[in-house]
Amino acid sequence: MPALATATRLPPAPPGGESPPSFEALLTLGLYAGIALFVIGLLLFLAWFLGHKTRSPLKSEPYESGIAPSGAARLVEPVPFYLVAIFFIVFDVEAIFIVSWAVAWDLLGWAGFAQICFFIVILFLGLVYLWKMGGLDWGPSAQRRSRRSG
Repeated sequence: MPALATATRLPPAPPGGESPPSFEALLTLGLYAGIALFVIGLLLFLAWFLGHKTRSPLKSEPYESGIAPSGAARLVEPVPFYLVAIFFIVFDVEAIFIVSWAVAWDLLGWAGFAQICFFIVILFLGLVYLWKMGGLDWGPSAQRRSRRSG
């Protein structure tokens, strides 16, 4: 049994860090990348070669789940869906910071508690400011108000 253990040992790492990858490891990586690129290229070529090549005005029309499209696709006023995305990112990052604080709360003590409270208060004040400035109003009632005032 000891002979088997010594036969499977890896050579010690050189002083100062890891050794560079061996030629066999680089060859394996290159072979894998080459095969992956070949398969991707083959699939793209087959999709292009076997795909339909006919064009017609009917095929160029937008498809609305079997319903004939009516009117323009563009709205008169922009819908600020980007605000929802920004809110999601801000509150997602806030949640990450709060969860990471909760994991290490016993190590951070009262100083960490004060810092996370300050963080939450700053974000809450930003939310209140955005609310008061009308950044959260994008429904039909906000459009009616903007038409009356403009």
